[in-house]
Amino acid sequence: MTLNRQPISDQMWNAIRTEFTLPALGQVRRRLSELMEDPEPVMQQFVRVFIDDGIFCAGFQFLPGGQLRPSVLELFQRAMELQIPHNYFTVWMITPPEPLPGPALLTT
Repeated sequence: MTLNRQPISDQMWNAIRTEFTLPALGQVRRRLSELMEDPEPVMQQFVRVFIDDGIFCAGFQFLPGGQLRPSVLELFQRAMELQIPHNYFTVWMITPPEPLPGPALLTT
């Protein structure tokens, strides 16, 4: 994979925030406080994305009721075990996928 070392435009960050539903950390804390008495255990487990000076939380990791999606939790825990920096999730978000061999699978 070739890394793109060019600065990422504000337009690209806005598109990423929209596509991946990236609420700010403060918004997530407020919402979890509405849903549960002690949001801190959940706050310590989820994936954070750092964009400029902001801290955001990838929306795809949440289930209704503020719980976390187990598959994302497992991925993040494994990344922490391997000491992969948090911001690699951001890099993953902006890296276009490479075509997979074989026929495309379509779901409806």
